[in-house]
Amino acid sequence: MSQPTPLAYFAYGSNMLSRRLLARVPAQPIGPAVLIGHELRWHKVGSDASGKCDVVPSRTAGQMVHGVLYRMAAEHKPLLDQIEGLGQGYDERQTVLQGPQGLVRAWYYSATHIDAGLRPFDWYKAFVVDGAREHGLPADYIAALHAMPHETDPDPARAALNWALSRPDATLRA
Repeated sequence: MSQPTPLAYFAYGSNMLSRRLLARVPAQPIGPAVLIGHELRWHKVGSDASGKCDVVPSRTAGQMVHGVLYRMAAEHKPLLDQIEGLGQGYDERQTVLQGPQGLVRAWYYSATHIDAGLRPFDWYKAFVVDGAREHGLPADYIAALHAMPHETDPDPARAALNWALSRPDATLRA
Protein backbone atom coordinates (compact mmCIF):
# COMPACT_ATOMS: atom_id res chain seq x y z
CA MET A 1 0.00 0.00 0.00
CA SER A 2 1.49 3.36 -0.99
CA GLN A 3 1.77 6.36 1.31
CA PRO A 4 -0.44 9.35 0.43
CA THR A 5 1.36 12.24 -1.22
CA PRO A 6 1.88 15.07 1.27
CA LEU A 7 0.45 18.47 0.45
CA ALA A 8 2.57 21.60 0.04
CA TYR A 9 1.10 24.60 1.92
CA PHE A 10 2.33 28.19 1.51
CA ALA A 11 2.04 30.20 4.73
CA TYR A 12 2.53 33.97 4.47
CA GLY A 13 0.88 35.26 7.66
CA SER A 14 0.76 34.01 11.25
CA ASN A 15 1.20 30.39 10.17
CA MET A 16 4.76 31.19 9.09
CA LEU A 17 5.61 30.86 12.79
CA SER A 18 6.12 27.12 13.17
CA ARG A 19 4.92 27.15 16.79
CA ARG A 20 1.64 28.74 15.64
CA LEU A 21 0.97 26.28 12.82
CA LEU A 22 2.04 23.23 14.83
CA ALA A 23 -0.36 24.23 17.61
CA ARG A 24 -3.06 23.79 14.97
CA VAL A 25 -2.00 20.83 12.80
CA PRO A 26 1.02 18.57 12.28
CA ALA A 27 3.24 19.95 9.51
CA GLN A 28 6.91 20.05 8.53
CA PRO A 29 8.59 23.25 7.36
CA ILE A 30 10.30 22.83 3.99
CA GLY A 31 11.77 26.33 3.90
CA PRO A 32 11.28 29.86 2.57
CA ALA A 33 9.28 30.35 -0.60
CA VAL A 34 8.27 33.28 -2.80
CA LEU A 35 4.96 34.01 -4.54
CA ILE A 36 5.89 36.25 -7.46
CA GLY A 37 3.48 38.85 -8.84
CA HIS A 38 1.60 39.28 -5.56
CA GLU A 39 1.68 41.58 -2.56
CA LEU A 40 0.83 41.19 1.10
CA ARG A 41 -2.18 42.95 2.61
CA TRP A 42 -3.50 42.91 6.17
CA HIS A 43 -7.15 43.36 5.20
CA LYS A 44 -8.77 39.97 5.78
CA VAL A 45 -11.54 40.36 8.38
CA GLY A 46 -10.66 38.06 11.25
CA SER A 47 -13.23 36.43 13.50
CA ASP A 48 -11.95 38.85 16.17
CA ALA A 49 -12.65 41.85 13.85
CA SER A 50 -8.95 42.60 13.35
CA GLY A 51 -6.92 42.53 10.14
CA LYS A 52 -5.30 39.26 9.08
CA CYS A 53 -2.89 38.67 6.23
CA ASP A 54 -3.87 38.07 2.62
CA VAL A 55 -2.06 37.99 -0.70
CA VAL A 56 -3.42 39.70 -3.77
CA PRO A 57 -2.18 39.89 -7.36
CA SER A 58 0.00 42.95 -7.83
CA ARG A 59 -0.26 45.52 -10.59
CA THR A 60 3.33 46.58 -9.94
CA ALA A 61 6.10 44.61 -11.64
CA GLY A 62 8.58 42.89 -9.36
CA GLN A 63 6.27 42.51 -6.36
CA MET A 64 6.45 39.29 -4.37
CA VAL A 65 5.27 37.78 -1.14
CA HIS A 66 7.76 35.86 0.95
CA GLY A 67 6.52 33.03 3.09
CA VAL A 68 7.17 29.51 4.28
CA LEU A 69 6.45 26.28 2.50
CA TYR A 70 5.17 23.45 4.72
CA ARG A 71 4.49 19.79 4.05
CA MET A 72 1.42 18.27 5.66
CA ALA A 73 -0.61 15.10 5.32
CA ALA A 74 -3.84 15.52 3.39
CA GLU A 75 -5.77 14.16 6.37
CA HIS A 76 -4.88 17.28 8.40
CA LYS A 77 -5.98 19.82 5.80
CA PRO A 78 -9.72 19.76 6.74
CA LEU A 79 -8.86 20.82 10.31
CA LEU A 80 -6.66 23.69 9.08
CA ASP A 81 -9.40 24.66 6.60
CA GLN A 82 -11.86 24.87 9.49
CA ILE A 83 -9.49 26.89 11.69
CA GLU A 84 -8.64 29.30 8.85
CA GLY A 85 -12.28 29.74 7.83
CA LEU A 86 -12.27 28.13 4.38
CA GLY A 87 -15.55 29.14 2.76
CA GLN A 88 -16.17 31.76 5.48
CA GLY A 89 -13.54 34.41 4.87
CA TYR A 90 -10.89 32.51 2.94
CA ASP A 91 -10.89 30.51 -0.28
CA GLU A 92 -8.15 28.16 -1.36
CA ARG A 93 -5.82 28.90 -4.29
CA GLN A 94 -3.30 26.71 -6.07
CA THR A 95 -0.09 28.24 -7.36
CA VAL A 96 3.49 27.60 -8.36
CA LEU A 97 6.08 29.09 -6.00
CA GLN A 98 9.80 29.51 -5.98
CA GLY A 99 10.73 27.16 -3.15
CA PRO A 100 14.04 26.26 -1.54
CA GLN A 101 14.85 23.74 -4.27
CA GLY A 102 13.08 25.18 -7.29
CA LEU A 103 9.50 25.51 -8.43
CA VAL A 104 6.83 23.91 -6.25
CA ARG A 105 3.08 23.56 -6.67
CA ALA A 106 1.35 24.54 -3.43
CA TRP A 107 -1.93 25.83 -2.03
CA TYR A 108 -2.62 28.89 0.10
CA TYR A 109 -5.59 30.76 1.54
CA SER A 110 -6.97 33.84 -0.21
CA ALA A 111 -9.30 36.25 1.61
CA THR A 112 -12.89 36.72 0.49
CA HIS A 113 -14.03 38.94 3.38
CA ILE A 114 -11.89 42.08 3.39
CA ASP A 115 -11.86 45.54 4.93
CA ALA A 116 -8.92 47.76 4.00
CA GLY A 117 -9.44 49.85 7.15
CA LEU A 118 -8.55 47.05 9.57
CA ARG A 119 -5.25 46.72 11.39
CA PRO A 120 -3.77 43.57 12.91
CA PHE A 121 -3.60 43.08 16.66
CA ASP A 122 -0.12 43.37 18.15
CA TRP A 123 0.16 39.66 18.95
CA TYR A 124 -0.90 38.66 15.41
CA LYS A 125 1.70 40.97 13.92
CA ALA A 126 4.28 39.42 16.28
CA PHE A 127 3.41 35.95 14.94
CA VAL A 128 3.99 37.17 11.38
CA VAL A 129 7.26 38.98 12.14
CA ASP A 130 8.60 36.15 14.30
CA GLY A 131 7.71 33.57 11.65
CA ALA A 132 9.57 35.59 9.02
CA ARG A 133 12.61 35.80 11.32
CA GLU A 134 12.42 32.11 12.24
CA HIS A 135 12.68 31.10 8.60
CA GLY A 136 15.28 33.65 7.56
CA LEU A 137 13.18 35.75 5.20
CA PRO A 138 14.96 38.83 3.76
CA ALA A 139 15.74 41.58 6.27
CA ASP A 140 14.00 44.28 4.22
CA TYR A 141 10.85 42.16 4.05
CA ILE A 142 10.93 41.61 7.83
CA ALA A 143 11.41 45.36 8.33
CA ALA A 144 8.33 46.05 6.18
CA LEU A 145 6.29 43.56 8.23
CA HIS A 146 7.50 45.15 11.45
CA ALA A 147 6.55 48.63 10.18
CA MET A 148 2.89 47.65 9.75
CA PRO A 149 0.70 49.71 12.11
CA HIS A 150 -1.19 47.59 14.63
CA GLU A 151 -3.78 47.80 17.39
CA THR A 152 -3.69 46.52 20.95
CA ASP A 153 -6.16 43.66 21.39
CA PRO A 154 -9.05 44.96 23.55
CA ASP A 155 -9.64 41.43 24.90
CA PRO A 156 -6.94 40.88 27.57
CA ALA A 157 -7.61 37.13 27.89
CA ARG A 158 -7.30 36.53 24.14
CA ALA A 159 -4.20 38.71 24.01
CA ALA A 160 -2.56 36.83 26.92
CA LEU A 161 -3.29 33.46 25.32
CA ASN A 162 -1.74 34.55 22.03
CA TRP A 163 1.24 36.34 23.58
CA ALA A 164 1.99 33.14 25.52
CA LEU A 165 2.41 31.30 22.20
CA SER A 166 4.65 34.04 20.85
CA ARG A 167 8.37 34.26 21.59
CA PRO A 168 9.25 35.86 24.92
CA ASP A 169 11.13 38.65 23.13
CA ALA A 170 8.24 39.45 20.77
CA THR A 171 7.49 42.88 22.19
CA LEU A 172 5.64 44.81 19.52
CA ARG A 173 3.23 46.37 21.99
CA ALA A 174 2.70 50.08 21.40
